[in-house]
Amino acid sequence: MSHAQIQHAVQTTNLADILERVLDKGIVIAGDITISLVQVELLSIKVRLLVASVDKAMEMGINWWESDPFLSTRTHQLEAENRILRERIERLEERLDTAALPSAPADAAIQKDNPSEREAEREAERVKRLLRYQKP
Repeated sequence: MSHAQIQHAVQTTNLADILERVLDKGIVIAGDITISLVQVELLSIKVRLLVASVDKAMEMGINWWESDPFLSTRTHQLEAENRILRERIERLEERLDTAALPSAPADAAIQKDNPSEREAEREAERVKRLLRYQKP
């Protein structure tokens, strides 16, 4: 009697293989949860979850962690730089305020044409623009 043996092709996939595949390709999970009572929406939660490797996320243009002050290694450096720039703005604004208060009409014409005051004003504007771009 010959017994026919049945062979099964069993493909085993371990958790590491699945995780590697998901991180390599990326996966998006989206869902909406709404809680209503008598046709009145009380709570609405929108869930958008992206699971991907850092390389895949950067390839897709997602890199928010690079500018997040809580995740960035440059947090203390940026805080110190911002503090210095704010102090510099205050000093420049004080100089502008004192320059804007002429003691006589003749002094006003002299100060208006003073290149160092115009330069101080331009520098204050540059620093203000820098601070606006760096706010989290």
